Amino acid sequence: MTVSKENAEHYQWGDHCDGWHLAKTPGLSVIQERLPPGAGESRHRHQYAEQFFYVLSGEARLEVAGTEHRLRMGEGAAVPSGAAHQIRNSGDADLHCLVISTPPSHGDRTPA
Repeated sequence: MTVSKENAEHYQWGDHCDGWHLAKTPGLSVIQERLPPGAGESRHRHQYAEQFFYVLSGEARLEVAGTEHRLRMGEGAAVPSGAAHQIRNSGDADLHCLVISTPPSHGDRTPA
């Protein structure tokens, strides 16, 4: 089955952010997210899940274990399990990105 934002399970989070579950299995999560300018998630960590953030459009600041990475369209970065991290939209347009987690990160999140 072909999946897109138009037919994927949608949810809202944070301050007017959106997420679409493009893949949701016991071993893999692929979420397309939209963060408006200035929005971001709270700093946290996952005990089991490792993640990969990939920017589709816009600009992100991804802080991982105290190191900040600037990600632009077509760039991504991995976050190992256990590493404290936080992504924010640092641009003046919506940030669209993929968040790929294995295993899925929902229910595996603690504040950092």
